[in-house]
Amino acid sequence: MIHPGQLLRQRDLYAGKELGQNFLSNSGTAKMIIEKTGISIDTRVLEIGSGLGALTVPIAQTASHVTAVEKDSRLIPLLEQALDNENIKNVEIINKDIFKIDLKEMAKDKKLVVIGNLPYNISSQILFRLVEERSCIEKAFLMFQKELAKRIIASPGGRDYSRLSAVAQYAADVNFVAHIGPSSFFPKPDVDSTILRFNFFETKEFNQEQEKVLFNVIKAAFSKRRKTLKNSMTGGEFEFEKEFVVNALKLAGIDAQRRAETLTVEEFKALARAVWGTS
Repeated sequence: MIHPGQLLRQRDLYAGKELGQNFLSNSGTAKMIIEKTGISIDTRVLEIGSGLGALTVPIAQTASHVTAVEKDSRLIPLLEQALDNENIKNVEIINKDIFKIDLKEMAKDKKLVVIGNLPYNISSQILFRLVEERSCIEKAFLMFQKELAKRIIASPGGRDYSRLSAVAQYAADVNFVAHIGPSSFFPKPDVDSTILRFNFFETKEFNQEQEKVLFNVIKAAFSKRRKTLKNSMTGGEFEFEKEFVVNALKLAGIDAQRRAETLTVEEFKALARAVWGTS
């Protein structure tokens, strides 16, 4: 692997802070990541944020096909060169924003495995998108800032438990894979990174419209997390009235004086059913 700094200097390029770019620079770390994913010749991979190809190349050498999505058009020639150097032919490069990709069309008749060294500044939004589109995704291996990963896997009852925790754990079994230090990237970030594995569920108890209600309930509950549910869910973006909130909480069997961070995923689901049934 040629060091990212050298590759960028050769083209008079730089890592864009506005895009949250920190390129993987350690080939040993890349190899470890691929081994942890367990992908094989039967796997179709969607890679989010392919960058200079540090993961793209070893993924393509293992999987049947890779769709490499990279928003930064400056990097596409370097990515193509990295693939040409290894005579790799099973990669489709898409120069687009990941939020503008039709994942269902991409998956077609076979679910995708998603792998991504995610830009820290949009990693939460990407995870929410994958949760919404999970019917076409088998599993995902995603790299986050360590503190954000800690929140995603947090259990109810603590300060780390958040909206992201509840949504992610509703949609997937989430497990720790590995910590990666700043020295494995260029430029070196100021924080450690963590890879998490998401095995997505095909939840059948909520249809699409009901699931949207669930996500809105979770968002409302955490909107003023220091307040009790009765107060945090009142007003705000969804304009719930206090009497409506109190009735929904009562119907769900949840004390109105509790806070969002104490609710389990099952309790959020019960609350969503109550909101759905009384609205």
